[in-house]
Amino acid sequence: MYNIGTLNKISPVGLAHLSDKYTVVDDVNSANGILVRSQDMHEMDFSEYLMSIARAGAGVNNIPLDVCADKGIVVFNTPGANANAVKELVLAGMLMSARNVPAAIKWASTLEGEDEAAKKVEKGKGQFAGTEIKGKTLGVFGLGAIGALVANAACDLGMNVIGYDAFFTTKAALSLYPCIKVVEDPKDMLPECDYVTIHVPAMDSTKGMFNKDMFAMMKDGVTLLNYSRDKLVNEADLLEALASGKLGKYATDFVTDGIMGKEGVMYTPHLGASTEEAEDNCATMAVAETMDFIENGNIRNSVNFPAANLGPIADDTRICVMTKGIENPVDTVTKKMLGGITVNAIAGGARGDYGYVLVSTSDSVSSLPETAGVVKVRVIQG
Repeated sequence: MYNIGTLNKISPVGLAHLSDKYTVVDDVNSANGILVRSQDMHEMDFSEYLMSIARAGAGVNNIPLDVCADKGIVVFNTPGANANAVKELVLAGMLMSARNVPAAIKWASTLEGEDEAAKKVEKGKGQFAGTEIKGKTLGVFGLGAIGALVANAACDLGMNVIGYDAFFTTKAALSLYPCIKVVEDPKDMLPECDYVTIHVPAMDSTKGMFNKDMFAMMKDGVTLLNYSRDKLVNEADLLEALASGKLGKYATDFVTDGIMGKEGVMYTPHLGASTEEAEDNCATMAVAETMDFIENGNIRNSVNFPAANLGPIADDTRICVMTKGIENPVDTVTKKMLGGITVNAIAGGARGDYGYVLVSTSDSVSSLPETAGVVKVRVIQG
């Protein structure tokens, strides 16, 4: 039996996919796997029993990845599971910005209880006249699962779409409509756009990347949409760009003290993945990743260890080896740790400093030689 701890509310639909080998527990210190959404885990102590943390969502900035990797704890996320939910909110944000919907609703609500409210609405509605998005140009900064969906949906709505991704992949290319133009440099996209939407992960390398230099490349009056992470935007530069008119509007899913009440800013309270469907999808994927790793040693969608997959365990034994600072983990583990062991199959590799080697053998394994650079070894009996 394995214990699964939960932080935040995890969808019951996802938890229902746990087999009878698992028990959901309140005490995460006794957990072999943890399912989490947004709770900050940076100050947490992790027990020796913990094998994995699965984030029911895409962003993992609430989890100390290197600390986990040093302890041999695999961290998963669920890419694409909430992509449609975020896409729909991005489109809603763009449409509400274009038609001045938030300001119009706020104004109309002030007429409650007044005489002849309908006449006053007709007289005052002109102040909220907006624009249509059909025929306008949308720039999509980041063409992953969410960005690609947004780009395609914008095409369906009659927009001209230009995309940019610093790590543009064949998979991304195949997911895009042919009408979408993809450029190799932001300077070839930003000056053309009436709207720019951000879809890149929050990392040290992307923190504050949307700053005064990036804003300077945009046309005057552009609407910036940020439904990824607040840290991607330099807030001081943003407010200056809004005040000068360089940015016409800023629509975001992340409320901060600095932007609250500012002219031209529209914000929602982090609703991107807050749909029943997205929460169910994310939890279901997180559960599947957790069980596959705990029972089979397979790693899919990890953000701190490389992928490895030998399929379901049968009557074989699986050896799971986690390493740090070894350039070629598979070769090193094979030469230094598997002497005399029958290797039926092997998978793994390196991700940055950290490596993972998954071995299938028909032999009985009780111990392996100690090897420099090995963080953790786990043996799973089929």
